[in-house]
Amino acid sequence: MCRIAGIVDRGNNNIGNDIVAMRDSMAHGGPDSAGVYINEARAIALGHRRLSLIDLSDAGSQPMHSVDGRLVIVFNGEIYNYLELKKELETLGQFFTTHTDTEVIIAAYRQWGIDSFKKLKGMFAFALYDTAKDELLLVRDQQGIKPLYYYIDNDKLYFASEIRAFKTLGRWPERSDWKIYFLTYGYLPEPVTTLQGVKPLLKGTCLIVNVQTLGVKTVVFDETNYEAKVTDLPAAIEAVRETLTLAVRRHMISDAPIGLFLSGGIDSSLLTLIAHQSGHQDLHTLSIVFEEEDFSEAPYQNIIAQKTGAYHKPFTLTKEQFVAAMPDILKAMDQPTADGVNTYFICGYAKQYGLKAVLSGLGADELFGGYASFNREGMIANMQKIPAPILKMASYLPQDKYRKVSFLSRKDAVGEYLFHRGFFHAGETARILNADMRQVSETLQEVNMPAFVDALPYGNKVSYLESNLYMQCQLLRDTDMMSMWHSIEVRVPYLDTDLVNLVNSIAPSVKFNSKQIKHLLIESFADILPQEIWNRKKQGFVFPFQRWMEGNENKSFKKADARISERYKSGKLNWSRYWAYLIANNYEVV
Repeated sequence: MCRIAGIVDRGNNNIGNDIVAMRDSMAHGGPDSAGVYINEARAIALGHRRLSLIDLSDAGSQPMHSVDGRLVIVFNGEIYNYLELKKELETLGQFFTTHTDTEVIIAAYRQWGIDSFKKLKGMFAFALYDTAKDELLLVRDQQGIKPLYYYIDNDKLYFASEIRAFKTLGRWPERSDWKIYFLTYGYLPEPVTTLQGVKPLLKGTCLIVNVQTLGVKTVVFDETNYEAKVTDLPAAIEAVRETLTLAVRRHMISDAPIGLFLSGGIDSSLLTLIAHQSGHQDLHTLSIVFEEEDFSEAPYQNIIAQKTGAYHKPFTLTKEQFVAAMPDILKAMDQPTADGVNTYFICGYAKQYGLKAVLSGLGADELFGGYASFNREGMIANMQKIPAPILKMASYLPQDKYRKVSFLSRKDAVGEYLFHRGFFHAGETARILNADMRQVSETLQEVNMPAFVDALPYGNKVSYLESNLYMQCQLLRDTDMMSMWHSIEVRVPYLDTDLVNLVNSIAPSVKFNSKQIKHLLIESFADILPQEIWNRKKQGFVFPFQRWMEGNENKSFKKADARISERYKSGKLNWSRYWAYLIANNYEVV
């Protein structure tokens, strides 16, 4: 796990200093070593910061070159099937000088070209410079687990793992409408960032850039497919069990200390149980507990720790620690988010525990139906019959929870998503920002889903929206930036490419069940998952934020608008929306 940056700019006479500045602004994500590749004749520079987990020797340092010098790569991520690919490539005549997965990417590209990218199973974002073709390839993994941002025009290309790398050069102005998106979603939906012209590379995509002309070709090497190939429960159970077990085994590969987050919920408990069943007898797990017992899941964590014999370490987080850490949490936010604080702390504790990588249960809810949104089909269907003008009027209702109905006036999949998870509706956002409501509404229309999403069966539609909006743009982004802030790698076995493709191919009638969340996942491992873990109310990874922040807002944030504060104090604005407002009002773009 690392951080990468790059420049192609013939008009930049300071390219060497700039690539080092971009690279080192992300030093927290790669503390073990650093390197650069500079080709002044081609006006190209690549930078790399390393967090070493596979082949800890200097042989794994980057930028890495092919043996013949033709290819140069800077790589962020892990390729979990690299040993299988390496064996196959050796039979085809490729040879290796290191034990790294990075060299496997180089050899795979030499053997199969851009077709090699669909063979990679893992999380990755990398830049590969082919000197023979004078092409720079930017590549992002199938599930969008690892970030890669870029700016390109007729004269120059800049890219990096974090927006802060662009900020350090100070050449990109603030995007004027980012707060509209943030106050609506609680994060910035792709392709929006806080900087003008800087956007994320889409997942499952390769951008091929001609270094001489900066001409661009985009190749999509992975697309979501919901064709129902598995239509009966026994077959689904067998396939999920086999595929997830293999995914966990792959994700446990490491030459550095690795552990598991153990919250006590279904997803993290199951990963721990599978890892134990797969032969890992010295598991290291960790969790966060609170003095506030109503937020603590310690009893459930202990059930799994005792069952697996794991070396489990609970860390107690207090109100005082939370308030004291707030300035650093805001600093860690590469992009504004109304979430991520929980990930900040658990990753900090993983660092204290002496770990370098940790497995997380992220992704299971989106794939297997773990959210309340999966059980609202009838409600959505009935509300969609109401004319849009009447739905819009819900924005004038006094209570927050009823105002969300106004999102359904969009009459599309994004409107449905915002009904489930939206923060401030267009009118509220306009009032907060002193903006024109029509402008706000028109701006929000720019974020859309592919046409096929509206036609999906309800369960698959919700899964797609939760995966491509909430998970993609908030959970994964938060996980990456908060883990890298503490120099920790977080691995997500539920987003293993084979598992995602399998679950998407299971008929919704088999996959989802309104009577039991994640029923397919539970039934697939009924023999090892204790009933106490799954037969209880879903709690989620939540902290007593509201309780802790009472009276401490002004210590951590600039003074809030009196109108907003009064609405919150009078109970007319719920905590999550107030928190989003505070973040929007305090995030520093440049």
